[in-house]
Amino acid sequence: MKLTYHTPITLRLKHMLITLTLTLFCINAWSQTDSTFYVKGAMGRLATRLQLPTLDAGEKCPMVVLCHGFTGNMGGPLFDSIADKLLKAGIGVLRFDFNGHGQSEGDFINMTVPNEIEDVMSIIAATRNLPQTTSISLLGHSQGGVVAAMTAGKLGKDVIKSVVLMAPAAVLRDDALRGNTMGVTYDPWHVPEYVAMPSGHKLGRNYIQTALELPIYETAAKYEGPALVIHGMADRVVPYTYGERFHHEMRHCSLRLIPGEDHGFSTNTAYAASLASEWLAKKLR
Repeated sequence: MKLTYHTPITLRLKHMLITLTLTLFCINAWSQTDSTFYVKGAMGRLATRLQLPTLDAGEKCPMVVLCHGFTGNMGGPLFDSIADKLLKAGIGVLRFDFNGHGQSEGDFINMTVPNEIEDVMSIIAATRNLPQTTSISLLGHSQGGVVAAMTAGKLGKDVIKSVVLMAPAAVLRDDALRGNTMGVTYDPWHVPEYVAMPSGHKLGRNYIQTALELPIYETAAKYEGPALVIHGMADRVVPYTYGERFHHEMRHCSLRLIPGEDHGFSTNTAYAASLASEWLAKKLR
């Protein structure tokens, strides 16, 4: 058996080499990170994914927080495409699952738009504390668009740099008033404990009761930063007239209507993603 002896100098050199290797590894991982972690939200921990462009040590970048829709999650072709394009433009992306969705804690039956706003507030606070963050923008799809618009109205342009709303589902308030959500009917003035959705989700009484008086446009109108609404003209879930109203209510809001496009932007996902990411890149860079 061969024994190897190390002098104190050799040991110090090995220690320095190991330290240097770990430092270089951390710098490289920091500049190209795609990490997942949890942030405390309104109803428990929120599964969160941070994606950063390639950054030099100490370099910072704008961040865009993506807010998914009703019964959705942080993944999917639309958000994947948007994230890829933003990263190529040197912009960081932070995605998360709302409470009761995806990998986050909480039960769907307890989810409401107000507690989703609390969720994104927690995500924004966490994003502001990241050492790479220079600014924060919001992008929301469907119900996530409502949450993004209302959150921006509450926090203002000093906190939220810009906002993109994709097929924002302000129809959810009218749906509650009509007693018809996603084709399921109920008495809005005598709401049961929950309403069973076709997807198998249980829509809780509190969701409907809070939706009845939700000041969606009134809150969104308080936001005075730049905003963009993108809406498909063939959207059968949220008619594009709801997107048009955001355009009218928000002071510095642009509107892009896409003929033939559906609610999920599945007809030409890459085009819708390009509209959103290119607009953000111009505002943030």
